[in-house]
Amino acid sequence: MFPLGKNNHVDRVSSKLAKTKVLLQNRTLAKYVPTTRPYSPKQLLAMLRQHGMVYVKPDTGSLGIGVVRVDRTKRGYRYQSGTRTYTFKTFRAMRLSLQKKISGRCYLVQKGIHVLRRQGRPFDFRIMIQKNPSRRWECTGTAGRVAHPSKIVSNGSQGGTIYSAAALMNPIAGKRRTAQLQRSMNRIALATAAQFGRTYPAMNELGLDLAVDRKLKPWILEVNTRPDPCPFTKLNNTAIIRKIVRYAKAYGRRYCLTCSKAKKAN
Repeated sequence: MFPLGKNNHVDRVSSKLAKTKVLLQNRTLAKYVPTTRPYSPKQLLAMLRQHGMVYVKPDTGSLGIGVVRVDRTKRGYRYQSGTRTYTFKTFRAMRLSLQKKISGRCYLVQKGIHVLRRQGRPFDFRIMIQKNPSRRWECTGTAGRVAHPSKIVSNGSQGGTIYSAAALMNPIAGKRRTAQLQRSMNRIALATAAQFGRTYPAMNELGLDLAVDRKLKPWILEVNTRPDPCPFTKLNNTAIIRKIVRYAKAYGRRYCLTCSKAKKAN
């Protein structure tokens, strides 16, 4: 299931569980990784009992497609898929319904993080990390992503709205704490890139999805090894996307920058 040793020619990894294994090899990064397990009914029940809320995700896939939030409630269980919420009195009834949605694919269960919200909508951050022309890892941009009002995922492709990180965090944490948090997030991003670079030396870019909980602790939600630059086209600071494109050209990648689904903050 997991890659072992160095993969000198691999520049893309699809399995979220494999990428989680890479992160967990680093003690510092492991502190920011929510508990993640291969999906099974037994594992789902155990994690719901421990955490109360979890996310069930396809092991391979992108754009937030197929992600389900599952909650243990006072009256039973519920899960949200897309814009619809389903409620159940028993775990068995919920599991059988959920199984119909996810059958035929490998899934994982991840501890749910109660992330910060803007006007009731959850948000997280995408940090772009790239090899610069000197072949050193560099954080080239951070975009805040606010979920569509009816959805649980923040992806722009799912109708999310793109903000600068400061626009989302300053009202909550203040300018000084926000600046500290952004530096911390960049350190996590660079450490992630270094860790992946040791395992996969051919990699030139990563997109790190980070969320911040109510205690202002950052969490690594996912590492994307073929990141979509679309969120950065919606930022007012156009120098960010220009740098991302310039660095990508230097290592041979070309992007499609037609991004119609993500919304730009007013």
